[in-house]
Amino acid sequence: MKAIVVTDQAAGTAGMKLVERPKPQAAINDVVVQVHASGFTWDELTWPSTWTDRLGRDRTPVIPGQELAGVVNALGYGTTGLSVGQRVFGLSDSYRGGTLAEYVAVEARNLAPLPGDVDFAVGASVAMPGLTAWQGLFEHGRLQAGHSVLAHGAAGAVGSMVTQLAREFGAYVIGTGRAADRQKALDFGAREFVDLENDVLEDVGAVDLVFDVIGGDIGKRSARLIRAGGTLVTIAGPTEARPAGGLAIDFVLVSDRAQLSQIIQRVRDGRLRTNIGNIATLDNAVAAFNRTERRKGKTIIRVRP
Repeated sequence: MKAIVVTDQAAGTAGMKLVERPKPQAAINDVVVQVHASGFTWDELTWPSTWTDRLGRDRTPVIPGQELAGVVNALGYGTTGLSVGQRVFGLSDSYRGGTLAEYVAVEARNLAPLPGDVDFAVGASVAMPGLTAWQGLFEHGRLQAGHSVLAHGAAGAVGSMVTQLAREFGAYVIGTGRAADRQKALDFGAREFVDLENDVLEDVGAVDLVFDVIGGDIGKRSARLIRAGGTLVTIAGPTEARPAGGLAIDFVLVSDRAQLSQIIQRVRDGRLRTNIGNIATLDNAVAAFNRTERRKGKTIIRVRP
């Protein structure tokens, strides 16, 4: 099968190559999926789990990619809940990756059915951003109607999901980003927008929840905006600054079939819009991941026409 592989962490995406690799086999509780569309997270090649297995053993050459949509091709021993020929979407394990290929072996529990009226590219684009936003807002952020939410990177893949879901559940959303992102963030549902390069972040005042995808100085300054009882939720790594009267939670998402189903239903009925910036073929994937211009939305690889 065709697959993108990496062997040198220091080379980053520039070290990606399109090669032939053996088709994976399904282990216990796995399915093999014929991949139709897949996604790639921009910092994935910096994660330790991309390069080693759970025992710390080197697993190069690595096929990266965690996000996928496709059709179940084979079942492993003991696998239940899915069937051969079924359309699915979801995430692979970060210690296995493998979705930038024509086939991938995935634990069945990490996938959900993909309705026939949802394009594979859409399915691949919403799994990771959707789950990240869902779990950050509802499981860790304890979002309630009437809360104020500061959504950093509101025009990005994760931030746009945060903005839409928070708005749907009755929150007042203040988006942030660069000046060029203003209209896009507002279109996704932000009520206000802060240009992080030219506006004063502290002018937004106290908020109930900050969803941070940036970290660093922005994360520290955001912690001071949390009102008593509020929460700073971050996917940018542990934060040094903590809210004086609230919580700071750094989390890593877990795949969840029920949540994936909730997310894709919202896509079907128009409550949730995807944020796809570019679609490329597997043959052109290396070039797509090495573009010099700034990324706008998620890059999706359409593996099968």
